[in-house]
Amino acid sequence: MRFVFALLAACALSACGLQPIYAGASGKGALADLSAVDIAPIEGRTGWLVTTALEDRVSIRESDAAPRYRLDVQLDESLESLGLLSDESATRERRVLRARYQLVDLSSGAIVLDATAGSDAGIDVVSSDYATIAAERAAAERLAEVVADQIVTRVSLALRRRN
Repeated sequence: MRFVFALLAACALSACGLQPIYAGASGKGALADLSAVDIAPIEGRTGWLVTTALEDRVSIRESDAAPRYRLDVQLDESLESLGLLSDESATRERRVLRARYQLVDLSSGAIVLDATAGSDAGIDVVSSDYATIAAERAAAERLAEVVADQIVTRVSLALRRRN
């Protein structure tokens, strides 16, 4: 009986229409698609962090291959004080990073994808200014990684549908 159930489950799973994003019919999948994306520079320190995180995930193009797409990213970041004490000093901060991005087809100038990504992180404000600044920078690095992951996933899906 278990064998029959396992066989039926395998048949149902194969008919679900799911396809792995990183292994296409040619074995390259999203890696080949992502290698055709050029990342436009993003302003600011956090922009540099996001650019670096995106390049780590996307830039696998050979040096002589020309990009077919450009990824334009605009960041909006904020730092909010929370948990105020009676002397109005903050005990907690919330760092928010939002990105609006567009994937542009370089041959036609058409916008293939226009979307947003974002995340936030909580930071404890302690008596040491150095520790608070270090926590803010670490939060910015983590947020850049999370936002880059979200962008790459959406770009991969958009390119997969396009091809």
